[in-house]
Amino acid sequence: MSVALLWVVSPTSEFSNGTVFLDSFRAVSRCNNLIKKGQKKSRKFGSTNADFGYGSRLSLTNSMIATPAGEIALSSEQKVYDVVLKQAALVKRRIKKSNEDLEVKPDIVLPGTVTLLSEAYDRCREVCAEYAKTFYLGTLLMTPERRRAIWAMYVWCRRTDELVDGPNASHITPTALDRWEDRLDDIFSGRPFDMLDAALSDTVTRFPVDIQPFKDMIDGMRMDLWKSRYKNFDELYLYCYYVAGTVGLMSVPIMGIAPESQATTESVYNAALALGLANQLTNILRDVGEDARRGRVYLPQDELAQAGLSDEDIFAGKVTDKWRNFMKKQIARARKFFDDAESGVTELSAASRWPVWASLLLYRQILDEIEANDYNNFTRRAYVSKPKKILALPLAYAKSLVPPSSKPSSTLVKT
Repeated sequence: MSVALLWVVSPTSEFSNGTVFLDSFRAVSRCNNLIKKGQKKSRKFGSTNADFGYGSRLSLTNSMIATPAGEIALSSEQKVYDVVLKQAALVKRRIKKSNEDLEVKPDIVLPGTVTLLSEAYDRCREVCAEYAKTFYLGTLLMTPERRRAIWAMYVWCRRTDELVDGPNASHITPTALDRWEDRLDDIFSGRPFDMLDAALSDTVTRFPVDIQPFKDMIDGMRMDLWKSRYKNFDELYLYCYYVAGTVGLMSVPIMGIAPESQATTESVYNAALALGLANQLTNILRDVGEDARRGRVYLPQDELAQAGLSDEDIFAGKVTDKWRNFMKKQIARARKFFDDAESGVTELSAASRWPVWASLLLYRQILDEIEANDYNNFTRRAYVSKPKKILALPLAYAKSLVPPSSKPSSTLVKT
């Protein structure tokens, strides 16, 4: 299904270091080649071209789950929250070490690397400009270091998504994803395989980016190879985190937090997670019919049953009162995550706010379009028209000019 990563693409490999890495990774290479051919299938970076943002702390109610054996297990929400705490701690250590707000490391010029890195980042820029036009324009307001880093991250996420959601997805095996994860380890160890990997490898040396969200995204791709049903929202929540919430966690250290922000680092990460989840839930609701035709149902099975619905009703594709009532509740949940994300956008560095606000406002409008289509997401695809996109951009820019609150609140207190 279309996943909510953010904005990511998948260009072709442009040079090789001679390793035998891709002998059994040819399917991945074919996925990468599709970008040059103009293929545009995307997950969370779908029709509105941008997706991620930041907000307030998510509720951790019902974080403990009793197993049939009477044991207590962590919920998906608590597992994800543990990752959030780790990412926030990493940024805090970096801030304390540099005594500045997420400043990038100075350039280290090595013989023969300057031209290569420049070409690598330029290729990432081209990919972002072609497949995420609205977001790309917003990145131009960022500092050169931040926008190059965002482009590099975008490309890696896109390539990863195309492995299981592109036209060559049938060639992808768990072993191929294992090799892709090994390649990720090499990127973080300073051993990039190709030019596009080199851009990300350089990025992770300049910003306090942790490898865990990247690995978690690959786990989301693994889930798509074997799982096509989700028995409850706890299972769906974890999937949404893997394929979309991770993007927010990757992005925070690159986007940067405003020096004057009184918010905790943790709260900004929570907001990033909230927007990623909101985007993916929106993606799921938009693509119900498309996913059903592929034999997939990304909706909580227990909630379908409570509404008097089943997979058969979804495959039949008929809009009934039961379906409308079910959809109203699903849309309300997605909007709640958007609301949770909003407060955190203002806490970002000034130059990073506009693309995030544009992403949030545009993607949230897809929910309005589903309602306008009378909840027919079986045969009608909800999308935001070009005029509405254009109208949203000035509003996003105006919101981006609002500075962080100078007064700490009970939920946004710097530690």
